Amino acid sequence: MKLKLSEWASLAEIIGAFAVVISLLYVGIQVNDSASAVRAASANDASVSLQNWYLQIGSDQQTSELFYRALMSEEALSDQEEFQFLMMLHGAFLAFQNSFLLAEEGTIDAELREAINAAITGVKSLPGMARYWRQRRSYLHSGFANYVDQLLLQKSDVTVDIYRPFKAKPEND
Repeated sequence: MKLKLSEWASLAEIIGAFAVVISLLYVGIQVNDSASAVRAASANDASVSLQNWYLQIGSDQQTSELFYRALMSEEALSDQEEFQFLMMLHGAFLAFQNSFLLAEEGTIDAELREAINAAITGVKSLPGMARYWRQRRSYLHSGFANYVDQLLLQKSDVTVDIYRPFKAKPEND
């Protein structure tokens, strides 16, 4: 069977088209793998940023005491202490906002966002949180601010023993 040059050209086009389809499938798989890697890295970054924030607050006694006092206090602290408190809490809220926005775009799943943002419901009834929210709400993405507004309005059975006032244990005589 002898093929004419035009028939060879047609056969080459078919083989070329088949090769392009296979290449596109391969690229699609690679893009999907890459998207999965980006999602995993984003979820990790969202978690790590809050871990670092908690470590910074919790590993320094002076910072921990200031944060706790400000969170529990009905009244604002001194100007400098109140500023430090607001900046500490704002750092956490920027991390919360990041997880919210990543979940909104589908980069991380909503369950992870909810787990991270559960910290908001843990402090929502504390006076320092109310002071923070009044002063800093407008500095956040409007979608996230509205989401937090809804969290603040929700009834919650969450008990947050960590934020209850510490009481000295009675001494045994």
